[in-house]
Amino acid sequence: MEDYASAKLVEEKVFKDPVHGYVHVRDRVIWDLIATKEFQRLRRIRQLGTTFLVFHGAEHSRFNHSLGVYEIVRRIVDDVFEGRPEWDPNERLLALCAALLHDVGHGPFSHAFENVFGTNHEEYTRKVLLGHTEIHEVLIRVSREFPERVAQVIDKNYTNQQVVSLISSQIDADRMDYLQRDAYFTGVSYGHFDMGRILRVMRPRKDLIVIKSSGMHAVEDYIMSRYQMYLQIYFHPVSRSAETILNQILKRAKHLNQESYHFKFEPYHFKPFFNNSVSLEEYLALDESIMLTYFQFWMEEEDAILSDLCRRFVNRDLFEHVDLNPEEEPERYAWLIEQVKSIGLDPEYYVSPDSTSDLPYDMYRPGISTKSPIYLEMPTGEIRELSDQSHIVEAIATKIKTDYKVYYPKEIRL
Repeated sequence: MEDYASAKLVEEKVFKDPVHGYVHVRDRVIWDLIATKEFQRLRRIRQLGTTFLVFHGAEHSRFNHSLGVYEIVRRIVDDVFEGRPEWDPNERLLALCAALLHDVGHGPFSHAFENVFGTNHEEYTRKVLLGHTEIHEVLIRVSREFPERVAQVIDKNYTNQQVVSLISSQIDADRMDYLQRDAYFTGVSYGHFDMGRILRVMRPRKDLIVIKSSGMHAVEDYIMSRYQMYLQIYFHPVSRSAETILNQILKRAKHLNQESYHFKFEPYHFKPFFNNSVSLEEYLALDESIMLTYFQFWMEEEDAILSDLCRRFVNRDLFEHVDLNPEEEPERYAWLIEQVKSIGLDPEYYVSPDSTSDLPYDMYRPGISTKSPIYLEMPTGEIRELSDQSHIVEAIATKIKTDYKVYYPKEIRL
C-alpha cells in the first residue's frame, strides 16, 4: 500500500494562474488540503482588504495567493534544489504544505479586524493546523507529528531554517508571489521583477539559502519593486481611508453591543468577538461576504453613527485626509477636531490619525535586525550580506519612511 506522504494523483492537476501560468499539483496531500473547507474559505478573504475600493481589479483572494506561494516553493524544491546535497528531499512535502497553508488563519479585512478585536491571524493559523479541522485531519495522515512541524515552519521556529526561509525571509515565496500578483490585479507595473532569474540562482546551504552573486541585480530589482509597491499600493491613502471607516464601524458596533443597544439586525457573527470568547469554529465562520452583508443591513440602524459609517463604506463615500502628525502639530489637530464637532459629528469616530512605515531592506545588524538578511555567494564560495555588495540596497537599507495622515469627513473644508 502506498504511503500517504508520497502518494501521487493518477493524473497531475493544474490551476490556470494569471501570474505563474499554471499551478501544478501531483501530491495527494496537497490536493486533499486544497479541498478542505478551511482552505476553500480563503476564496472569501481578499488579499488586499479595502484596496479594491481604489484599484477596482484588486478583487483577488488569499486562495489565489496561497496557491501561488505553493507553486513558487514547488518550483524551488522540485527544479532548483532537487539533487543538491545541501537540500534534504525529506523536507519537500513539509515545505509545500507550509507554503500552501501559511495564510489559512487570516480573518476578513485582516488588519482592521485585528486592530479592533485583538485577534492574531498567525495564532489562528496555528489553531487551524492543530485543532479539530479538516486540514488537521489531512496533515495527521502524513504522521502524528506532521501538523506540529508545519506549524513550526509557519511560526519560524522550525529547526531547519532553510525550510523557514522559503516562506518567511526577506526574499521568500510569499513576497515573490504577492508583489507580482498584487501588481497584476491592481494594474500597476511596480511589482514586476525577474523571478525566474532569482529562482535559478537560489542555492541551499547549511542552515540558510543564498543567492549566487551573478544574480545580485535581479535581487536589487526585487527590492526596489517591493519598495515601490508599498509606497504606491499598500500605503495608498484612499485605501487607508476605507480601512479607517471599516475600523470605526467595528469599533462602533462593539461599543453599541456593550451598551445593550437593540440592533435591528443582530450581530450574531460578531458576538463572540465582542465578548472575547471566540472559538475556532466561530472565527472561521466569519468572512468578508458576511461582514459586507451586515454593513448593508446596518445602514438602516437607528444609531446615526453606525448607520452613517456603513453607508460611507458601502457607497464609497470615504474620508478625506491631510498630512498631519498630531504629536508634532497638536494645535492643528485640535482645530480639526473642533471643525468636526461644529458639524455635529463625534470626533471619536470621524477623526482618525493613521501612520504607516516600511523598511525596504533590513541589513544585517547584530542585535537589531528583525529578519534574516539576503546572502550572496561569491565566486570564491564566500558568503556576503547583500548590502555589502549592492550600492543600491545599501542606499535604501534601514531608511524607514513613516507617513502620517489624519482622516476626516469631506464635509469639512480645510
